[in-house]
Amino acid sequence: MRHFDVKALVFAGVFIALTILLTYVFSIQTPFVRISFGFLPIAVYATMFGPFRAALMAAAADILGTVIFMSGAYFPGFTLSALLSGLIYGYFLHGHELTWQRIIIPFGLIFLTIDLGLNTLWLSLLYHKAVWAFFLSRFLKGALCLPINIALFGMVWRPLACLLPRFH
Repeated sequence: MRHFDVKALVFAGVFIALTILLTYVFSIQTPFVRISFGFLPIAVYATMFGPFRAALMAAAADILGTVIFMSGAYFPGFTLSALLSGLIYGYFLHGHELTWQRIIIPFGLIFLTIDLGLNTLWLSLLYHKAVWAFFLSRFLKGALCLPINIALFGMVWRPLACLLPRFH
């Protein structure tokens, strides 16, 4: 069984570039909160190619984006978060009929465990501040963006599913 065929590799390159652009270039960035659409290419790629390929693609996008755009030191915790997000999206979205309930589950899970949990912990470790110093602003941002992210994924995926061949 080939884990990375040519089609998956080409799509990975395109989606890595899209992830980097939407995360670092076309985003609103503060030291503690980033508002971006970088989740979208990861979720779409995960839906197309599954959890393991999406995890590798998301981790590669995080590493490359950090090397290219960040002026500070690389922090591997965020790469772990990206990898886990790719796994979660792929596990819930790949190979399933995508109902709104099926879409809401991974987005909510990533919000609670990765965005509020791990990423808040990584920021706390990185900036040497208490977790609670970051938690409220990250919760408010996530609570506002979560329904938008879910709706945006649904609006992007449904037309793509009709245009793209099956990837199962």
